[in-house]
Amino acid sequence: MHELSITEHLLDRCLREAEARHGARIRTIRLCIGPLRGIVPDCIQVYLDMLAEGTAAEGARIEAEILPVRIHCLDCGQEGEITPRHLECPHCGSIRLKLLSGKEFYIKNIDIETPHEHRTEGYDHVSGNANEDS
Repeated sequence: MHELSITEHLLDRCLREAEARHGARIRTIRLCIGPLRGIVPDCIQVYLDMLAEGTAAEGARIEAEILPVRIHCLDCGQEGEITPRHLECPHCGSIRLKLLSGKEFYIKNIDIETPHEHRTEGYDHVSGNANEDS
């Protein structure tokens, strides 16, 4: 159920960004999610569909990129990727690991349709750069 509050914050952020860019409609919200975060993209979509009704984000689609879980092994010193179901070093089998990534959650970009230009503006929240698609 934590996806509801996450979606509320996500929607608020996206609506503020669309307003700042004079956007008419949010078409797509692209997210990056670490698998250890416990966020289910389909739940975000369901809540977004309910919460966005009557807003510039009504009908917006969630696209989620699941990021890898990266670790540093404290025994062999190597880095690697693991899965949440297989929590050991892929090189030596140790379970003494330092987590490097896997808990991320951020907006990668938003596709915003502008009313007067009839094209989509994507806003990259990671770098802060706007990019336009014809």
